[in-house]
Amino acid sequence: MNKKGFIFDLDGVVVDTAKYHFLAWRQLANSLGIDFTEEENEQLKGVSRVRSLEKILEWGNKTLSQDEFTSLMATKNEEYLSHINKMDANEVLPDVLKVLNFLEERQQGISLGSASKNARPILERVELLNKFHAIVDGNDVSEAKPNPEVFLKGAELLDMEPHNCVVFEDSVAGVQAANRANMISIGIGEKHVLHEADYIFKDFTEMSTQFIDEIISGKISKVNQIIQ
Repeated sequence: MNKKGFIFDLDGVVVDTAKYHFLAWRQLANSLGIDFTEEENEQLKGVSRVRSLEKILEWGNKTLSQDEFTSLMATKNEEYLSHINKMDANEVLPDVLKVLNFLEERQQGISLGSASKNARPILERVELLNKFHAIVDGNDVSEAKPNPEVFLKGAELLDMEPHNCVVFEDSVAGVQAANRANMISIGIGEKHVLHEADYIFKDFTEMSTQFIDEIISGKISKVNQIIQ
């Protein structure tokens, strides 16, 4: 039996928590007198919390002490958690469960690879925690995407070689990380944004089980060159 490792990003792939990040970052930015738009929020996808706050401060030309910086990161997370604590299984994005169940039936390796430090509680809230054989999140890595560390650790936990792994990602940084890991990169979102991915689907409703089967069998393979 052919076996691959399938690694899912969380935010924007499994669930749409991007809206909650936006609300929390906007509240923080506004408290500092900084305007924060949805377009700027797009640039924070797949980026660590520390780097996200650094970017917001750069956009607003603001400087903070280390204590203020640390305090604001905690404040943002508390605001974000207040939103995700209300999540339930209805917030799982369309056909994600169908794909997870199909991979389970085919006895494939399934991992989460997310920058979020709240990945486990989110998966619990939406009743998907038991679908993943391995979870690598922001608590487990020292490097943010596009560094491939989060995906390489996922492959290791699944006991799979990187070239036998597939990554589902909605961010440019995540697609680049998958490519650097020499994994098949599947973009979930807009083609003009995720053009570096090997394959792109608007969402999982566009992805057939035949496509997944052909990845498992090796008929479908990596397209793009590794980014060095």
